[in-house]
Amino acid sequence: MNRPTYRVTELLGDGIGGELSQAIHRLAEALPVRVEFIPVDLRVENRRARGKILYDEAVELINTTKVALKHPTATTEESPNAVLRRKLDLSVIHRPVYTIPGVPTNFRRELDLDIVRIATGGTYDDPGRMIGDDGAVSLRIVERRPVREAARYAFNLARKTNKIVTTASKYTIQKATDGLFEKVANEVADQFPEVPHTIELFDALLGKVIMSPQKFQIVLVLNEYGDFLSDMACGLAGSLGIGASANLGFDAGAVVRVALFDAAHGTAPDIAGKNLANPTAIFLAFAMLLYQIGEISLGQAVKNATLDLLREGVRTPDLGGAESTESFTEAVANEVVQRVATKTRPPAAKSDAPSDPGL
Repeated sequence: MNRPTYRVTELLGDGIGGELSQAIHRLAEALPVRVEFIPVDLRVENRRARGKILYDEAVELINTTKVALKHPTATTEESPNAVLRRKLDLSVIHRPVYTIPGVPTNFRRELDLDIVRIATGGTYDDPGRMIGDDGAVSLRIVERRPVREAARYAFNLARKTNKIVTTASKYTIQKATDGLFEKVANEVADQFPEVPHTIELFDALLGKVIMSPQKFQIVLVLNEYGDFLSDMACGLAGSLGIGASANLGFDAGAVVRVALFDAAHGTAPDIAGKNLANPTAIFLAFAMLLYQIGEISLGQAVKNATLDLLREGVRTPDLGGAESTESFTEAVANEVVQRVATKTRPPAAKSDAPSDPGL
């Protein structure tokens, strides 16, 4: 029986990017599907040598494969992330933030939060201008289309996962911009009557997430609010860089057109080439990619195998463990193989022992 084949654009990066690429290829080999990685070299030297042509080639390829996995890249003359978001019209960022075993944190509660952030507009699209010598102003932009796209994505996610959606803004003060955001979000919410929807003022939300994190599951926010909330949530989880995110572009029907998945951490040049890099974040990004292409059970297997091994103490040195990049990757790959085999094992005959109800 032939294995299904999926083509994935792989954006190669700097520092530990090469080791993370090797780890991803090894993990992909453990899956009962074939992942054909098509590489694009986004390392600093190649970006400087090829410039705009390189980005144009990357965008053309991503538009063909529909999904991409990006390794960390150094920000020098430009930010590759910002360039790709602009060229691909990636209007929404999905950032899951949850407690990861082995990551030290001052926060004692369990955190499990999906932040859906509109990646355009707000004040970030306008650097502002001076008014005379003593004043400055910037324009805050909120547009209906990206809000609608983000809202549909958030409510679809909630429908699939049986979660609650919370929209948060300062609609009582920013009546035009945040008021439009809430109006569009409510219009979308009306199309998902089975999904619980709550509304919070953004400043109050920050405090409530700390005091009662279990009350919040999917939070939909505007651009700068999502930036603030993501960093706060990652700080509560113990690290700004251990997680993964999805950057999403949509077609005219608000269906995901292209999706770029990446690890949130940097290039870590101090440990590059030393077999010390922690591939957890890129594994979690790969799990999200598997969800996107419809391989839900495989995405779950990769995510849960990674987190469960961390919980059992199988960790790289940055988390207090003794595993190398290669040995941690092997452990996760082997665990995924076992979990996939368990899921696909045929039912036991009646004469056999009762099956495990947890399988």
